[in-house]
Amino acid sequence: MIRITDISHQIAGQEILHRVNLDIPQGGLTALVGPNGAGKSTLLSLVARLLKAQSGRIEINGKDLSQYSHADLAKLLAILPQVLTSTHRISVKDLVGFGRYPYSRGRLGPQDRKVVAQVLQSFELQQIQDRFLDTLSGGQRQRAYTAMAWAQDTEYLLLDEPLNNLDIAASRSLMARLKTLAKQEQRTIVIVLHDINYAAGYADHIVALKAGQIVAAGSPQEIVSEGFLRDVFETDAKVVLAGERPLVVV
Repeated sequence: MIRITDISHQIAGQEILHRVNLDIPQGGLTALVGPNGAGKSTLLSLVARLLKAQSGRIEINGKDLSQYSHADLAKLLAILPQVLTSTHRISVKDLVGFGRYPYSRGRLGPQDRKVVAQVLQSFELQQIQDRFLDTLSGGQRQRAYTAMAWAQDTEYLLLDEPLNNLDIAASRSLMARLKTLAKQEQRTIVIVLHDINYAAGYADHIVALKAGQIVAAGSPQEIVSEGFLRDVFETDAKVVLAGERPLVVV
């Protein structure tokens, strides 16, 4: 479990997060939602230790985040940020292999190659594994980057807006794949999403932030309602049930 206690954070004198207290359950898919500027990406970066906590405490599996060595944290938690700096002149297979760096230190062994092969299969990338990233569609490229993070073989995977610039087919495919893999491999995925319907349709848990504070947390069925949309997003929209899941309609 990830336990966040009394976390506040400022950037250039502006408060981004204010006394956030949150338990992210172990297993399944937790979606962070909220309007632009709510603090979702900042919170994710603090959990991943990309940013140093200015106040409060973050624990993973009962241990203070600051007490993990870099090597141990890299085997426990992986993050895929919004901005990626990897060169596009690299093959899909080599990119996924980078996910094994905490174990291989750049020299892939038999176990690393086995994991890479399994991940390529899980993300249906075998047919394009030898292609360079700059020859792929946006959906294929995002799937490859996500596969790289998955290949790190961590208990926790943090994804910051992985659906950006994906069409509906690629978005649905990626969300369905992540939900299935999280269940099959008993991993915990924390994902920042802008589209509330993807959160409601695929997440096991939703955490909503607004103005740097947690305003709602629970299952989609528990919290997604017309009142929730007004409170969190300041918009009026109708919510209906699609099967057992809430669906926001115009």
